[in-house]
Amino acid sequence: MDTIDTISELLAISHCQYRVFDIGRKIDKITKTDFEKIEHNQIPYPTPSQGHAFLAIAFWQKQSSQPYLWFVKLPLDERGLLNQGARNHFIAIIVEALGSDLSVDPTEQQEELLKANPYHFTPAQYKLASLNSQLKIELKQNLSAHYEHCQHYLSGALGWDQWHSVAIQGISDFACCIGDHDNQSAFIAALPNLPLEVLQPLTSALENQTLSVDAINAILAYYPKADSVIKQFLLRSLASSCQHPYVISFIEQALVAQSFNAEQAICLAGRCWQVFDNSQLLMLFLEQVVAIDEQGLFAAIFKDLVAVPSIRPLLFQCMREPNRSQALAKEIGALFQANS
Repeated sequence: MDTIDTISELLAISHCQYRVFDIGRKIDKITKTDFEKIEHNQIPYPTPSQGHAFLAIAFWQKQSSQPYLWFVKLPLDERGLLNQGARNHFIAIIVEALGSDLSVDPTEQQEELLKANPYHFTPAQYKLASLNSQLKIELKQNLSAHYEHCQHYLSGALGWDQWHSVAIQGISDFACCIGDHDNQSAFIAALPNLPLEVLQPLTSALENQTLSVDAINAILAYYPKADSVIKQFLLRSLASSCQHPYVISFIEQALVAQSFNAEQAICLAGRCWQVFDNSQLLMLFLEQVVAIDEQGLFAAIFKDLVAVPSIRPLLFQCMREPNRSQALAKEIGALFQANS
């Protein structure tokens, strides 16, 4: 076991094919090269959530079509670097349970041992469904039997009140195939009619997909007509498209108008953080959070964003901005006071 230094090495020794995904903020594939750099602390974890790396590791043998899945939650230090001791402990647990050969099917007892380890976590149902859809497409396998029924429902043929028969997995499959012309057209036509019971899981699945201009325009056109709850879901659906010029312009205008509430601001920080890759927009956002005037909101959002390596330097730049409002300066001062 002493010779196995990383999870990547453990998978390689077992001659496994594998894919690594971050599933903390949303579901993003991590390249093998980046994962190895993360494991060797050559780069910080790019998308930390609550001080941890939330990983889904899918691996399989060439002769097998069904991947195994590990859901691993590993702590990060204040710089976003992987806690090496925790990672090594995780490897030790795996080796103790399975040995260094991951190609064997684990017994029921071994499965229980693996799931009982302190680094295992169970993702939310909608994330499991989205990950399953992405893996099916990645491995060129058929999507679930629920996909076709979801397409039928979103065509409007069944009636919008017939949502009880639409499965979460079918919705996730549909979202993963949103780039198909028929699916995109159905989504655009259906969007204003969807009940919350379908809209919420659909937007949660779409947060992992880069949307077309037409789909983005449909969401932005619906947004002003929606209530505050639906607006929050629509923001989620734009997460992987938040760096599109239309979305940037929309968010900038909304921040200038200070039209976001607390839940929407939390959604922006947690899902659409990539839109704040310039200090001007980030400054507007910080001022908006302060203007919401909800106790603890600024500190919570600051703590979340400062952990993101790409945002941290811009956040510190905003803190030093001489033209910040008195209210923002007061919140920043309170942060330093609380940490002193």
